[in-house]
Amino acid sequence: MSDLLANLNPEQLQAVTLPPQHALILAGAGSGKTRVLTTRIAWLVQTGQVDPQGVLAVTFTNKAAKELLARLSGMLPLSFGHSARGMWIGTFHGLCNRLLRAHHRDAGLPQLFQILDSGDQLAAIKRLLKALNVDDEKFPPRELQHFINAQKEAGLRPHAVEAWDDYTRRRVELFAEYEAQCQRESVVDFAELLLRTYELLERNEPIRRHYQRRFHHILVDEFQDTNRLQYRWLKLLADDGREGGASLFCVGDDDQSIYRFRGAEVGNMRDFEREFHVANVIRLEQNYRSHGNILDAANAIIRHNTARLGKNLWTERGAGEPIRVFEAYADMDEARWIVEEIQSLVRDGMSRSDIALLYRSNAQSRVLEHQLFSAGIAYRVYGGLRFFERQEIKHALAYLRLIANPDDDTAFSRVVNFPTRGIGARSIEALQDAARTWNASLYSTVPHLSGKPGTVLAQFVRLVEDLRRDTARLPLPELVDHVLDASGLRDFYRSEKEGQERLENLDELINAAANFLGESGAEAEALAQPHALLADFLAHASLEAGEHQADAGSDAVQLMTVHSSKGLEFDVVFLSGLEEGLFPHENSALENEGLEEERRLMYVAVTRARERLYISFAQSRMLHGQTRYNLRSRFLEEIPEGLVKWLSPPSPRSMGARSGVGMRVEPARSGSASRPLQAAARNQDLGGLRVGQLVSHAKFGQGVIVAAEGSGADARVQINFGSAGIKWLMLAVAKLSPA
Repeated sequence: MSDLLANLNPEQLQAVTLPPQHALILAGAGSGKTRVLTTRIAWLVQTGQVDPQGVLAVTFTNKAAKELLARLSGMLPLSFGHSARGMWIGTFHGLCNRLLRAHHRDAGLPQLFQILDSGDQLAAIKRLLKALNVDDEKFPPRELQHFINAQKEAGLRPHAVEAWDDYTRRRVELFAEYEAQCQRESVVDFAELLLRTYELLERNEPIRRHYQRRFHHILVDEFQDTNRLQYRWLKLLADDGREGGASLFCVGDDDQSIYRFRGAEVGNMRDFEREFHVANVIRLEQNYRSHGNILDAANAIIRHNTARLGKNLWTERGAGEPIRVFEAYADMDEARWIVEEIQSLVRDGMSRSDIALLYRSNAQSRVLEHQLFSAGIAYRVYGGLRFFERQEIKHALAYLRLIANPDDDTAFSRVVNFPTRGIGARSIEALQDAARTWNASLYSTVPHLSGKPGTVLAQFVRLVEDLRRDTARLPLPELVDHVLDASGLRDFYRSEKEGQERLENLDELINAAANFLGESGAEAEALAQPHALLADFLAHASLEAGEHQADAGSDAVQLMTVHSSKGLEFDVVFLSGLEEGLFPHENSALENEGLEEERRLMYVAVTRARERLYISFAQSRMLHGQTRYNLRSRFLEEIPEGLVKWLSPPSPRSMGARSGVGMRVEPARSGSASRPLQAAARNQDLGGLRVGQLVSHAKFGQGVIVAAEGSGADARVQINFGSAGIKWLMLAVAKLSPA
């Protein structure tokens, strides 16, 4: 027993050896929470306070559940070791599945019911809409999927959902139809697993009492990530906090609650403390991961949040190195600097796999990937796809490939019905059969197809022909921009509830085209020949999307969003893009408690670093199809100056007073790095036009010239087109006329 409790610090020991009462363990980053959880279970079993069958432990990932079981098997003596496998240890979904299998009749399910993953659920919803002849543009399948899951996670069935308008009422009706379809087909989705288990326990007292008597100790990992229904589920099993129920041992960190967009309720921690009259709140504040300067920075940042339970991380490892901060002129400069620092670290003996590049938005990875690829540095994108592998980018590239080469069957097949335009599988099969007969490409075979398949496919061919004609004289970035609109890709992702990130990636593709144009130095040639650079740009995209990502387990730099980094740690962390509007994200200002969640995300990012932390930002950044001139993030200002070592002198501009999100916005310009406009541009010769003049454009309509740069054939103007937004156009090709 002494070996089991050896090397625990006083707070860990107190948590492990608590009497059987409700307890809330506030476990800071790197404070050994998994060790506390496993040791607590082992101690309860070895001291005879609970039989292994009386333990229920809930985690959020299968990986965490397996680690918990593996550690327990090693900690318990052989006489108990075999019992570890009999404990109820798993994820919420896994444990609910186990319970429903045991009581399928009471739950109204067949014994062999099947589980729909997220992709299967979406396919089932699409099939339902088609069977009911529902317009999937008015009721997008993915949006309906989010609606259904949100209601279930709130514990609501269709009859209990309040509908205040006709649109919501129809969505509720579709929710009911979806439930009926799932019941007919004997399938349940992830949200249904939890809701049906909760309903079973709530209405069936004998079953509920059985599990309440069985489980004497319920332990919950990552408690800050629970949603409302999960918390209600735990309350039921713990006998709702009444005398004689199970002891709830909840471990979590309210400062690391970053999944509100998935339904996580950090308020569950405060509710648990109040509703269960928790007398034991233990703070694990000693950190075994990071040096003191890193922890002091994290503490200083998170202290600005008001709605927190409060703790202060500390370490015995010493202060360590200062936090290095770098201000770049533009995002490409920032990426180049990061790569140069990585090269220096590797030369000094650092393993690439011990280095992580973190960013707030997935769209930021493109510039970093480009520089890493150019420098020949092996890298992996953790928890996501590399930029040119992402679904929305591959769709956009397929349209661009058809412009360059309509006979590209792979590109044709990818987007012929994306976004959906009523072209079914039978029409595609008929086209493929005809193409084999004619020994021709799919595109060139369409005119030979008759009937409905020929009609619907001819509409797609006309779309491609229109794209080829309308983009023939457009500079590469404007060509990409036009295709994203005319193809319907932007409208499609705009209709999705979580489509904002995909839209950001599509806008970043415009930036990729602009950067490629600037690096190629062939803008003049591009205007002389239709689609002159498109094929080269597509080849460039294919090369960067090729097999250059390092294999799993190899020595490679790790790239990931801050959200994906939670639970991980690295010797060296680069945190890029610390600018107002990017981190914290501009949407946080519009959301209740949005800024506090962004600050928790910053806290997570900082505490990933063990030895060295780099923070960087850029004065200008091409993002979402625009060049932004930004102020440095308020989070950077919240770090005490004594902890920071500036690798470049902070500019007065980046430290200026904020207004809104503190940025000036200017759409992307192809060519060289962006730069602030000179006042002289307002008076330059614009071929008879002038700044402030109202002009007309064939595609974008009427707009006002707000800025200009260059002269002669290189002259460009910035125009505010109102609903179409602000655009940079080349006077040589834009064909503007006074309005």
